Amino acid sequence: MTVTTGKKVPKLQGVLHDGSTLALADLRGHPVVVYFYPKDATPGCTNQAQAFRDLYGEFRKHGCEIVGVSRDSAASHAKFRDKQALPFPLVADVDETWCNAFGVLGEKTLYGRRFVGVIRSTFLIDAQGVLAAEWRGVRVPGHAAAVLERLAHP
Repeated sequence: MTVTTGKKVPKLQGVLHDGSTLALADLRGHPVVVYFYPKDATPGCTNQAQAFRDLYGEFRKHGCEIVGVSRDSAASHAKFRDKQALPFPLVADVDETWCNAFGVLGEKTLYGRRFVGVIRSTFLIDAQGVLAAEWRGVRVPGHAAAVLERLAHP
């Protein structure tokens, strides 16, 4: 079952970059941006993380939390987070629980090779835990600003 706009998101928890656990339900009471990306330290994913990092103060002015998710390990996330000075947590979804719940896995092609990977996607969850908006197949330039705009003007 994947998330649906207007419905409550599932109760998920995951391991963070520092080995601690984050339960999505613990963030209720605040809007939350959950963004999915394919791989730590790749150009597009780095640009995406930097865009959310650079606008983090603006998201926080709206009480919004940001959570990044990929299938990379906690150790990989820790390095990536430190190198990019990311102020928000990264979930190591190595068992694909979050990816499956949000329906972000799909067939991709790279250099003629087909594989199942993370389709870059972002989800805005309201303070009550209801999915308010979603963006799938995201193009990085301008995307974080568009999410912030939607948060500021629902």
